[in-house]
Amino acid sequence: MEGTFPRHELDAHLHSLPELPDAIPYVTSYYEERWGFCLQQRLRESLPEGDYRVFIDTTLQPGSLTLGDLVIPGRSKQEIFVSTYTCHPSMANNEVSGMTVATFLARAILERGTPRFTYRFVFAPETIGPLCYLAAPGRKEHLRRQVLAAFNVTCVGDERGFSLLPSKWGDTLTDRVARHVMHHLCPNYREYTFALDRGSDECQYSSPGVDLPMVSVMRSKYGTFPEYHTSLDDLSLVTGAGLKGSFDVILRCFDALEDGISPLYTTLQAGEPWFSKYGLRSTLGAFKLDMRTILGLGNVMSYADGRHSLLDVAEKMQVPVWELFQYRQALQRVGLLRASELPIEQ
Repeated sequence: MEGTFPRHELDAHLHSLPELPDAIPYVTSYYEERWGFCLQQRLRESLPEGDYRVFIDTTLQPGSLTLGDLVIPGRSKQEIFVSTYTCHPSMANNEVSGMTVATFLARAILERGTPRFTYRFVFAPETIGPLCYLAAPGRKEHLRRQVLAAFNVTCVGDERGFSLLPSKWGDTLTDRVARHVMHHLCPNYREYTFALDRGSDECQYSSPGVDLPMVSVMRSKYGTFPEYHTSLDDLSLVTGAGLKGSFDVILRCFDALEDGISPLYTTLQAGEPWFSKYGLRSTLGAFKLDMRTILGLGNVMSYADGRHSLLDVAEKMQVPVWELFQYRQALQRVGLLRASELPIEQ
C-alpha cells in the first residue's frame, strides 16, 4: 500500500480509543482487505492538517499455520482437553497468561507420573486454530468420543477476581467440577452464560458436531477489563499471584476429575466399621473429638455403595472434594474401601 492522503482522508484509516487516550487499540481485519494504523488518541489529535505519505510493505499469500498438540497418555484413553491460544502475544493477560498457565499445568501433570486420564493440551491461534485443528481427518470424531472434560484457558493473569463461562449445556461434568472447585477456592467468582457471553475457542469446540463439554476458567473475562485488546494489557497487568491462583484452581479441577468421580465400593461387610480397630479413630468416646475426621471417614464409608463418588460425598458434606482424599486413602489402606478404576463414560 502506497499513496498520499490529506489529513481528513487519512483519519478514516486511523484507530484509537477516546476513552483510553494513552492506549493503542488492537484492531484486525481478517475477512476483508483494508489498511489502517492503530495509535494513541493523544497522538491522533496532535496530527496537523496537511498531506501524509502512506507506505505499508506487506504481502498476502498462501501460508501455513503452526500449532502445538501435547498429549500426555493416561491409564484411560478418555481425555481431559485443554485449549489456549497464541495469536496476539503482545497482550499479556488476554494471551500470554493462558499459554503460561497451560504450560505449567502440563508440566505438573507430567511430574506426577502416569495420570488416570489422558491429557491433551492444544496451543493454537484463536478461532482459526481450532477450526484447522478440528479439520484433521477423524479428529472431530475422536474428540467427541474420548473427551470427558474440557477447559479453555485465557485471561488468567490479573488479580481482579475469578469468573466462569460454563459450557453450552451448563450441567456437564466439567461444569460441575469447575463450580465445585471455584465455590471452595474463590467463592466470590462471577458466572457468565454461554448464550450471551461466549467469544473464545469454546465457540468452535462446542459447535454442533463437535460438542465438547468446555468451560472457561478465567480471572477478568475477556472483553470486561479496560485494558483488553489494547497496549495497556502488558506485563504490569499480570502478577505471579494472579497466575498462581489460576493454576491452583484449574489443577484442583484436574484433581477432582482424577480422584473424585469414580464410584466408591465397600468391602463385603455389613454395618459401620469399627474405625478404632484399624487405628483410624480414638477409642475414647467424646462427641467433640475430631468430628471433622469422624464425619469424613463415616460419610465416605456410608456412601460407598457403588453409586456415589467422592465428589457426591463432598457436595453432601459441603466440603472440598480434595479434603476427602485422605479419608479414602486411609480406608483403602486398611482394606475397608475400594474405588473403581474403570473408565467413566460421559
